[in-house]
Amino acid sequence: MRGSAARFLPFACGLLLCASAARADGWDYPGWRDDAATRVKALALLQSVNATLLSQPSATRTLQQWCEAHQLAAEPRIRALRDTATRKPADAEVRSQLKVGADEAIGYRRVQLACGDHVLSEADNWYVPSRLTPEMNHLLDTTDTPFGTAVRALNFTRRTESARLLWSPLPQGWETRPLPAAMGQSGLDIPERVLQHRAVLYKDGGTPFSLVVETYRRDLFAFPLNPPAARN
Repeated sequence: MRGSAARFLPFACGLLLCASAARADGWDYPGWRDDAATRVKALALLQSVNATLLSQPSATRTLQQWCEAHQLAAEPRIRALRDTATRKPADAEVRSQLKVGADEAIGYRRVQLACGDHVLSEADNWYVPSRLTPEMNHLLDTTDTPFGTAVRALNFTRRTESARLLWSPLPQGWETRPLPAAMGQSGLDIPERVLQHRAVLYKDGGTPFSLVVETYRRDLFAFPLNPPAARN
């Protein structure tokens, strides 16, 4: 694993009051207004989920905790929505990272992880079936069970190869100069994809068995931004 243990940033939900805003593309959650305070809050939340993902071996478990903490669904449970049509054969780089030869069978799985109606991430996963149990392979081949859940018994570790913010709510160096005034009455424009991780999973202290590229989506933020409690 890489990165220290991280908790959701305590100030992420305690900044200034932001008014409700609706967007033409359906992003209609109170508080996501395009102003400086909301952008600071969005950056704090994005850094928080990034740090938590980096500190935990299972992205599925992290998203489960995020789903529960932010009440993204009446039943806060992560579901894997498997795409059985897409095929991406393992290239030489994937085989090198998994330490397998050209003739070794490599499984491929593409899934979206959703909480209720919200798709939180999409993942391309290449894995070595011979390094899993028959039961694990059966689950992966025939069900929508999240990969991390299916292989949990391996007590695996995760090493992140790269972590990229695909969106930053604030420009570089924002902390050294005054924040801009409110940018208008419209909702904050959050792109579909906000964060991407590339990681290798290991078992038995150092045997790689899975390479995953995870792209996290804006529905991570599909909840109201509440104002701080009023003072007496």
